Amino acid sequence: MGPKIVTILFVVQLLAYIANAGPITLDITKCGAKPNGDITQVLLKLWSEACASGVSSKIVIPRGTWKLGQVELVGPNKAPIELKVEGTLVAPQGSLPNKDNDWITIRNLNNFEISGGGIFDGQGQQAWKTNDCAKNTKCQALPVNLSFCGINNTIIHSVTSKDSKYFHVNLINSHNVTFSKFSISAPGDSPNTDGLHLARSSNIHVSDSIIQTGDDCISIGDDSKDYHISKVTCGPGHGISIGSLGKYQNEKDVTGIHIKDCTFKGTTNGVRIKSWPSTPYKLQASDIHFENLIMDNVSQPIIIDQEYCPWNQCSLKAPSLVKISDVFIENVKGTSFTQDAVIFACSKAYSCQNVHVGNINLKYTGKLGPTTTKCSNVNPIVKGSMHPPLCVASSAKSH
Repeated sequence: MGPKIVTILFVVQLLAYIANAGPITLDITKCGAKPNGDITQVLLKLWSEACASGVSSKIVIPRGTWKLGQVELVGPNKAPIELKVEGTLVAPQGSLPNKDNDWITIRNLNNFEISGGGIFDGQGQQAWKTNDCAKNTKCQALPVNLSFCGINNTIIHSVTSKDSKYFHVNLINSHNVTFSKFSISAPGDSPNTDGLHLARSSNIHVSDSIIQTGDDCISIGDDSKDYHISKVTCGPGHGISIGSLGKYQNEKDVTGIHIKDCTFKGTTNGVRIKSWPSTPYKLQASDIHFENLIMDNVSQPIIIDQEYCPWNQCSLKAPSLVKISDVFIENVKGTSFTQDAVIFACSKAYSCQNVHVGNINLKYTGKLGPTTTKCSNVNPIVKGSMHPPLCVASSAKSH
């Protein structure tokens, strides 16, 4: 056997060994990290090593409590990276100095994973006391626990985001991302603590997760395509929302949103689509599916609100220019905390088109009267049983 053939065989064997060897493990305790100490610099060092590695890497944060300052974990990465958080990461109290003002920023990655059963604790209790966004439209942005941008082919699973100062998760400009067995925990009165804010992305999956927070459990922004949300338990919180849409210039369409097999417990809304009136910006929201949902004492279980105007930040003088069409609402049952179990407040400029509703059974838990519905600028297509009876197009208003 000639030397050239031997060399080729050696290279083949080496590549096979690397392929089967599994990821390189990078444990923060092997690089000087101490329990209850600050691991910021250690994590950044290991992150740089993992991104530069040509083989898969696993960064391990073991059980225990670890202080973590503001970090940016940035790619590109040459090979898959797993961040395995087994312990509790604790954020600094108060606001953070970076202009983006987020605690952990993760961006520009392909083939990335977060796992481990650990907790990202944002320590938001003090920051919530300073949040005046309900009154001040120029309020200071507070840190997001986990801010993702430009991550592709990624799975975040079996971890918890706790007490974020602001949104728990902000995901933008990403493709093929899955959140599974992902828990979010914050008190029901914690301001602006949206669970997952998802926007400008495609092929996003959220499943088998529990979200307890003080704002939307999941909010879906513009330029969203092919989202699949299933087996999520929401509450406390404000439900799962598409929008608000139409407030800003250059917003893009929302299409292919599937929300199914979810449960809402004591939330201020169930599922809703919301858009701003009196703005000049046009876009569309279409191919939206709300299926197999359970409402447990939810204030407004089903709502399309094209007169969304919180804290009097806008005017109702002109209608919303967001076109809503091809909405399918089926198999929704449970109890409503308010009489109006179903509200369709559609735009005068573009009435809601092709709205299909079927097999609704929602019972009002109070004593003010029967369960009711409100409709404006919509002519829904009804199939199957309906309780309460669904109104046909009328001049009724909602707010």
